[in-house]
Amino acid sequence: MSFIEEIKNRARKNSKTIILPESEDKRVLEAASKVISQGFAKVILLGDEEKIKQDGKAYQINLEGVKIINPLTSNKKEEYAEKLYELRKNKGMTLEEAKELLKQPIYFGMMMLKDEESEADGLVSGAIHSTADTLRPALQILKTKPGTKLVSAFFVMCVPNCEYGEKGTFLFGDSGLNQNPTADELSEIAISSAESFKQLVQAEPKVAMLSYSTYGSAKSELTEKVIEATKLVKEKNKELLVDGELQVDSAIVPEIAKSKAPGSQLKGEANVLIFPDLNAGNIGYKLVQRLAKAEAYGPLCQGIAKPVNDLSRGCSADDIVGVIAITAVQAQ
Repeated sequence: MSFIEEIKNRARKNSKTIILPESEDKRVLEAASKVISQGFAKVILLGDEEKIKQDGKAYQINLEGVKIINPLTSNKKEEYAEKLYELRKNKGMTLEEAKELLKQPIYFGMMMLKDEESEADGLVSGAIHSTADTLRPALQILKTKPGTKLVSAFFVMCVPNCEYGEKGTFLFGDSGLNQNPTADELSEIAISSAESFKQLVQAEPKVAMLSYSTYGSAKSELTEKVIEATKLVKEKNKELLVDGELQVDSAIVPEIAKSKAPGSQLKGEANVLIFPDLNAGNIGYKLVQRLAKAEAYGPLCQGIAKPVNDLSRGCSADDIVGVIAITAVQAQ
């Protein structure tokens, strides 16, 4: 069974409700319909109910079973405006500005997640919004998860016919958000990524802190950052199986690990790959996706108080379905 089918099966066992604030996009409507027909989550579309239903008919998309909430007419809009104002007044926000922001479905959706009485458990956006437009309201309203210093992004990479990683499955972090993390930030990304891998893949995380050097084969500020980050991870989480600095072949190929890193606890079996910066992480995931024909799920977010995930603006309806399934499992 594929990774995403396993995720859908897990989502079905404890069904969650996911908000989709981009109801004007055909792909989002298609995804909502597919999620309901596959029965692994409930869906709330935000927007004008009449327009959404008209679009559904025009595109021949069955939206039966999909809940629709209009932020402009919701009986919660005044309550949410007051709460948003209270949250942001120290940053200079006025009540009028809060009311205006809540006309945007993405802000209204974040307030639904914040509301303990709401049925919503997670949110997926990004088909037409930038990453910044998705994550800014998440950080302003939901903030970071307790015990987490940093929000970061990762990809789950499923490589076909691959003997490396966890039967070809890897987590790549951070491949979507933090441009040039410090050693401390890199250590936080590693710890969060290990937790995400364990939650989603249900296997022991084996974390490699990647570099262009293995065990001092080269020396520079770039390698020193990774060495320091590895040290910090080990101090913060003594139970975690982590090693670095490692070149990627020393991290994932047992035969190479024996010669280049004979003392490594990972033994060339890493399944969580932590890249030193966003350049490396983004290039790495796209190369694996295109050249190895891997399935790439992400960028997925970690460290936010409630599950919020960003989509690529080039995503397909099936990509959105996959991210909704992952978000539903994160919400469990």
